[in-house]
Amino acid sequence: MKGVMRFGKEGKLSSRFIGPYRISKRVGNVAYQLELPQKLAVVHPVFHISILKKFMGDPSLIIPTEDIGIKDKLSYEEIPVQILDRQVDKLRTKEVALVKVLWRNQSVKEATWEPEEDMKKSYPHLFETGEILDQCTNSLLSTL
Repeated sequence: MKGVMRFGKEGKLSSRFIGPYRISKRVGNVAYQLELPQKLAVVHPVFHISILKKFMGDPSLIIPTEDIGIKDKLSYEEIPVQILDRQVDKLRTKEVALVKVLWRNQSVKEATWEPEEDMKKSYPHLFETGEILDQCTNSLLSTL
């Protein structure tokens, strides 16, 4: 289940980069110094080339740091916005109910499947209105 996230320790479907930021100078053969905003002043501005990604100009890749709400320890909490779908995975001895969760600051493509029981414990407000049943019905009707 998603919770407190740290850069570099995100889920495999989550965005792994923030920025883009300008390179201010080259430091050695394999390191670059970036022009980071004041909000990221606690981060050392020199990065190895292996953890940088060339920005190709696609605006959908830009995640503003203001929208994420970065805390002092360079962490943030993912907040679920909506339940998109529901399914039941059948294992050998039991069945596990899963819900597809849309997270704040993420696109629908990056929605993740989470155990329904865990989501009900952590975020009961998503299940109060019966909204999930309406959404599941709509998704089933759209596939027909």
